[in-house]
Amino acid sequence: MDWQAFWLTIRLALLVAAALVVIGLPIACWITYSRWRWKFLAEAVVALPIVLPPTVLGFYVLVALGSRSPLGRLWQALTGHTLAFTFEGLVIGSILYSLPFAVQPFAASFAAVDRKLIAASSTLGASRLQTFFRVILPLSVSGLVTGIALSFAHTMGEFGVVLMVGGNIPGVTRTVSIDIYDQVQAFNYAAANQTALVLLAISFVVLSVVYALNRRVWAVWPWK
Repeated sequence: MDWQAFWLTIRLALLVAAALVVIGLPIACWITYSRWRWKFLAEAVVALPIVLPPTVLGFYVLVALGSRSPLGRLWQALTGHTLAFTFEGLVIGSILYSLPFAVQPFAASFAAVDRKLIAASSTLGASRLQTFFRVILPLSVSGLVTGIALSFAHTMGEFGVVLMVGGNIPGVTRTVSIDIYDQVQAFNYAAANQTALVLLAISFVVLSVVYALNRRVWAVWPWK
């Protein structure tokens, strides 16, 4: 197993999950509580990576990060190289690709919070920010855990987007999924199976933790 690719993938997944907490919470809050008439268009944009082929998304991200784009030129002027085929570019592409897997659970948990509690908080003089951190967020822990776990696990298994945006540079953009593909292409099925089993185990553990944390034991076994 390519442990360099494994630890790079872990680092990528952790960074993406952390970034999606910062980016996803405001987006989910706006989607849940906004009364804008055309809000459904924003929801469609957020959910687009779920149905969009990864190669299509990866292609447009690659173009957006390339040397001919404003962002690519700005980054090149600051650092001397473009974002494409770098770890930083991989992080950006992964954030876009995993965005709905964080935002949708966040928004669903926010929508489940009793509006009467929010109104009571406002009546008692709390600001919107105070209400969010003291009322909404504590009551949405299950959705937060689900969103973070799904975005982490989804990033761990990315292939199309990371290949398009990052390529296959050992130690820089070579992730576990690309390593599995290379092993299969080389007919090294034993090595591919070993790496695939590690990903399978990680995915199973992540989902098990999510279900365990969100499980209401008393709903199944009504202790009295």
